[in-house]
Amino acid sequence: MTMTKVKGTSVSVLILALMMWALAANTVKAQMITSSNQVIDCGQVLFRKPVTVHFELTNQGKGNAVIKNVETSCGCMNVIYPKGMISENKPFIVTATYDAKLMGHFEKYIDIYTNEASLPFTLTMKGVVVAETKDYEGQYPYVLGKLKTDRTEIAFDDVDKGDHPVQEIHVLNSTSETVTPLVMNLPDFIKADVSPSTLAPGKPGIIYLTLNSDKLQHLGLVQNTAYLGLKRGDRMNADNAFDITTILLPNFGIVTDQQLVYMPKLKISETTLDLGTFEGKKKKKGTINIENLGRTDLEIYAIQSFTEGLTIEMNDPVIQPGMSEKLRITADKKMLKGVKAQPKVLLITNDPRSPKVIIDVNVK
Repeated sequence: MTMTKVKGTSVSVLILALMMWALAANTVKAQMITSSNQVIDCGQVLFRKPVTVHFELTNQGKGNAVIKNVETSCGCMNVIYPKGMISENKPFIVTATYDAKLMGHFEKYIDIYTNEASLPFTLTMKGVVVAETKDYEGQYPYVLGKLKTDRTEIAFDDVDKGDHPVQEIHVLNSTSETVTPLVMNLPDFIKADVSPSTLAPGKPGIIYLTLNSDKLQHLGLVQNTAYLGLKRGDRMNADNAFDITTILLPNFGIVTDQQLVYMPKLKISETTLDLGTFEGKKKKKGTINIENLGRTDLEIYAIQSFTEGLTIEMNDPVIQPGMSEKLRITADKKMLKGVKAQPKVLLITNDPRSPKVIIDVNVK
């Protein structure tokens, strides 16, 4: 095959060079608009009372940016944005107003087209339009950081694989400044949404924590510590920390009475183990008997302690029909000294009647 030459360079090399130049040009045109509040939740909005939000954006490109066009997801919104050049690394504001003429939840989008990219940068404004606003009527007995809250512990109990349960934390801005609460250090299977996104002094809000159980890999107990901040960059320390516990159970689906007859059946000698007092001893030991009264093998999928200071032993986690196993629990005085919570042991089993068993351990 004959290759045409152009000043000693093949056409194929020229084409490759042109393709690489085009790719480099596309890279330069990559979207460099960023925002610290790309999604704003307005919380409760009064019917026919327009609500306005301010999105804080920055041009992080290498050169001036120009907003060529702005499109909204409906005609119910009005948007104000800079019309001239936006200098490199310069922050700017996009203001959006929703007319609130429809009752119920809303989620509206603003697409910003610049000279930096062919794809738009999308902002989201959401909330719920109500006839009258209703604040949380409960108490805020706790403090996380500088926000008052109604709780400092979150428990996702008895979660089946595929469930997406939601827990709420009610917060009150007791500071003299407007804050933007955020939850830090969350595991990837929990998402946090704050409504409204911004809290003025003395105003309440709600943190919605949504668990995606599909991302949990193992049955049983998962414990995490998250932190509540007032703004991005806040530190994580004991003052703004709260605990999240999740217990994932086996999903048996629908089990009929006929099926139950042939399934394992757990019988436990006690669910409260009284070890008494240490009385000068470093450790106290106790035993619980677990028996299988069913017709198929009883499997103990997980054996876990909610706190430090307990050692748990079991020879065989699979118990055949008519057989039993000893669960040995040892309490360590030194390790339990700083534990404030009730020492507990968790069992996860394949018995649909008792998929979760909690054993309280009493020791002084």
